[in-house]
Amino acid sequence: MKAKTILMLITLALAGLVVERFLPTEKILSVFRDLQPTDAAAQGHAGHGGGAPPAAPSAPPATAPQTNANAPPTNVEPPTIEISPERQQMIGVKTGLVTRRPMERTIRTVGRVEVDEQKQVAVTTKYEGWIEKLHADATGKLVRKGEPLAEIYSPELFATQQEFLNLLRWNKEPAGTASSWNTMLGRDRDAILDAARERLRLWDITDSQIRAIEKSGKPIRTLTIFSPINGFVIQKNVVQGMRIMPGEKLFDLADLSTVWVMADIYEYELSHIRTGLTARVRLSYFPDKEFTSKVDYVYPTLSGESRTARVRLVMPNPGGILKPQMFSNIELTIKLGDRLTVPEEAVIDTGTRKIVYVDRGEGMFEPREVETGLATERSVEILRGLTEGERVASSANFLIDSEAQLRGVAPLPRR
Repeated sequence: MKAKTILMLITLALAGLVVERFLPTEKILSVFRDLQPTDAAAQGHAGHGGGAPPAAPSAPPATAPQTNANAPPTNVEPPTIEISPERQQMIGVKTGLVTRRPMERTIRTVGRVEVDEQKQVAVTTKYEGWIEKLHADATGKLVRKGEPLAEIYSPELFATQQEFLNLLRWNKEPAGTASSWNTMLGRDRDAILDAARERLRLWDITDSQIRAIEKSGKPIRTLTIFSPINGFVIQKNVVQGMRIMPGEKLFDLADLSTVWVMADIYEYELSHIRTGLTARVRLSYFPDKEFTSKVDYVYPTLSGESRTARVRLVMPNPGGILKPQMFSNIELTIKLGDRLTVPEEAVIDTGTRKIVYVDRGEGMFEPREVETGLATERSVEILRGLTEGERVASSANFLIDSEAQLRGVAPLPRR
């Protein structure tokens, strides 16, 4: 009996080795699972045995609402960076207030004193001749209106005077003289004499010279040219004995009682310039004196080389102290009205956007992107991004920005 038991155990062991060799473990387990009763049968059996009823089927899981991953977050807490008061004092942090105040912009430029073109005269003749005597014999000479400039001999003008005298003598002959010429011209002698006088006037001979010719009864060999204005000879193109031709310019005269100051304004500043704008003018010739003028005219064209436009100022020149081609320093102040502003140092321009650091209190600073407008010497206009009454870092903000970048703190995109 003992031997049979040992033989049976050996047989079972060998059978197990064969099964494990040729059938995988999973296969064996699946066979045992198949031998177990089904859930329905188990439930039925349990029901017959008076067990608990089957549990109600669970509700399907709720589906989460779909969201757009690209949609901007709403009610997101703005990022901040903490700078302790001790460290603020160490790096020199200062804050400025966002305020609404009057803004003004000052444009500084240079100008040149020039001759008033409206008071400049060119002296010419309408006949050919020679300079017999030159009175205005030097450039820069002051001449008064009516003073002689030069005496000119012209054969053509001399012959015209002679014709005028002949007509004058014929006009004085008695009406009953048996002259064939007088008989022919008797009815029109006055009209012909007036035409001769007008011809002399067209040669720029004055009425006083014509009366002198009538009184003397002799033609004047040289005719004198007189100055038409009070001014200076700024250009002299003739010398004594020189031959002149009709239309040739002899002198340039300029009245310097008023002068022009021509200022150069850059293209981006032209939108602020208008006629009547007050300007302050200083010259190195008078370092302690300031002149005041107004913009008289803005020229309609720009210089292609300098990209500037000319602006004209008109200035009185008592005593001739302002001389053409003097250089001057000009300041134009433009009132811009009330604007929302921050200190100029508060805005960090990265090239693609402008950032300020808003003081949130308790050492917290918020980086915020802003949109700026006009800029003056001390402040910058804020169009969007800040509200009146907020405080922003106006000093050491570059150090705050460096710290924020090291910590990965960036301003929210401006909506």
